[in-house]
Amino acid sequence: MQKIARLPDAVANRISAGEVVQRPSSVVKELVENAIDAGATRIVVAVKDAGKELVQVLDNGCGMGADDAHLCVERFATSKITSADDLERLDTLGFRGEALASIASVAHFELKTRRIDDEAGLLLRFEGGDLQEERPCPAEQGTSVSVRNLFYNVPARRKFLKTNATEFKHIYESVKAQVLAYPEIQWKMVSDDEQLFDFRSSDMHERLDFFYGEGFSESLVELREENDFLTLFGYVAKPGMLKRQKNDQLFYINRRVIQNRMLQQALQQAYGELLVERQVPFALLFLGLDTEKVDVNVHPAKLEVKFDDDRSVRNMFYPLLKRAVRLQDFSPDVGIGEGFQRMKQYEDIQLHHHSSKKLGFQDIASPASTTDELYRSYRSASLPSLPLPPSLLAGESSAQGAFFHEEPARELRRSTQPEATLLQGDDSRPDASSEDAKIWQLHNKYIICQIKTGMMVIDQHVAHERVLYERAVEVMDNNVPNSQQLLFPQKVELKTWEFEIFQEIRDELGRLGFSLRPFGSTSVMIEGIPQDVRNGSEGYILQDMIDEYRQNAAKLKLEKRENLAKSYSCRNAIMAGQKLSLEEMRSLIDRLFATRMPYVCPHGRPVIIKISLDQLDRMFGRK
Repeated sequence: MQKIARLPDAVANRISAGEVVQRPSSVVKELVENAIDAGATRIVVAVKDAGKELVQVLDNGCGMGADDAHLCVERFATSKITSADDLERLDTLGFRGEALASIASVAHFELKTRRIDDEAGLLLRFEGGDLQEERPCPAEQGTSVSVRNLFYNVPARRKFLKTNATEFKHIYESVKAQVLAYPEIQWKMVSDDEQLFDFRSSDMHERLDFFYGEGFSESLVELREENDFLTLFGYVAKPGMLKRQKNDQLFYINRRVIQNRMLQQALQQAYGELLVERQVPFALLFLGLDTEKVDVNVHPAKLEVKFDDDRSVRNMFYPLLKRAVRLQDFSPDVGIGEGFQRMKQYEDIQLHHHSSKKLGFQDIASPASTTDELYRSYRSASLPSLPLPPSLLAGESSAQGAFFHEEPARELRRSTQPEATLLQGDDSRPDASSEDAKIWQLHNKYIICQIKTGMMVIDQHVAHERVLYERAVEVMDNNVPNSQQLLFPQKVELKTWEFEIFQEIRDELGRLGFSLRPFGSTSVMIEGIPQDVRNGSEGYILQDMIDEYRQNAAKLKLEKRENLAKSYSCRNAIMAGQKLSLEEMRSLIDRLFATRMPYVCPHGRPVIIKISLDQLDRMFGRK
């Protein structure tokens, strides 16, 4: 007796719906993609009860005739492809021919559509995939799809839907991804009869500021790179401004929103030490790639993609991103931060709603100046340079080129007499022998400098940390001599775990400039130290570095040298509360701006904050 039988279409569609329609946001995504593929220039999304009661998408696209309208809800019926070869050249968002059939099988489904030359529109109404009504109707050009009572006939699936706030968040994020990808389309969204937004212009500033907070677009760095393999366009935000979540990273392949771990990791690695632990940068990135080099037919949800050569994509994507990121001025601007602290729009909307119940982008110029521009602004606004003090010039060696640009270094030595007053701590009395002060130390913690456009504030500890970190990396990578012998070797008693870590990193410590030898079972004899280590601090600096190394190893996945460089710079840097002379401050600033990345410390904390004259004028009511 035959045991295998072909499933009825209604059953097959319901099974297929389990993959395609996972929650109301899946319905929104599929309907919106169809509207985009139909050539719409205006799309309206309306939901009720977080999509459980109603999801409606209206567009002014090409519309459909009667035959196409009937076929569009049939399984594996599509206008996007006609043969298997077309899967290699997809230029539409939809192509599988499953979505509408799956949605109609688990909801009350209504479709209205009219082509521009048709006298009247056509209405089709389905329940559970079965046609219940068909008739002519008045309709505007385009298509309107209404999906009511989602999962009414699959109670188990409906039962597992989350709270309205959660389901609405998924819907909102899905729509937001398309709104940002297609600025040439006018978008409107309504939830429970309340309008959330209505974008009628293609201004990306307006859209980004709406979704992420006022002034957010001003903080972004625009990327625009191209080679023979791929194009890269989009925006990333400065690190150190706000800890953001990964749903604030949007990746697109040929304007199709995707999820790809390799691209996320490459982005994270491009920022490297610019990020604080567990911080992820905002990114809105569009990759253009030959359609034959990427497979989007991986899963019915069409979010996953496979590249025919992951290594090539990463090897092209990562350097472009890294170069663009590292060339930017990442010093935070006080005025921008206010917008970042605001809750995202959809969170405000959720609380309000559910507590009671071809690219076509406009060019956005980056406002950020380069490192050299900020340094020149500081040099021209500040006073003549001073000689480098011994406390910050410990052990000038052949590695010094890693920390000083030659021009700033020469300029530092031109003047031997200070022409500025130093205001330290609470002492605000100017030195009678000096003119107006342009560099100050605030509470023995921050250095305040005048620049052409206003002022900058530097955290002295993390600034010195950045200088020492890059020096340590340069010394270890290039085997630069960096050790000075002690006249009287120092014996240090280590704990058992400290001695074990010492044995693990002994070679790296040697490259850094420590001359160490075991002395007994858990003791170490310090015979030489790097030139930046302060005299008299050799023993506890070594122990502090070992402790910091252990903590970094437990929390972060760092290569030995990277970990050691961070530990060394953190434990040897000038501390908050340490009084600096004017010479020391000026020397530190010049050394800071000679580093590759002066705006953040090795752990991702900001080093510099700028305040413009315009911002100060606004604060004091002058504007």
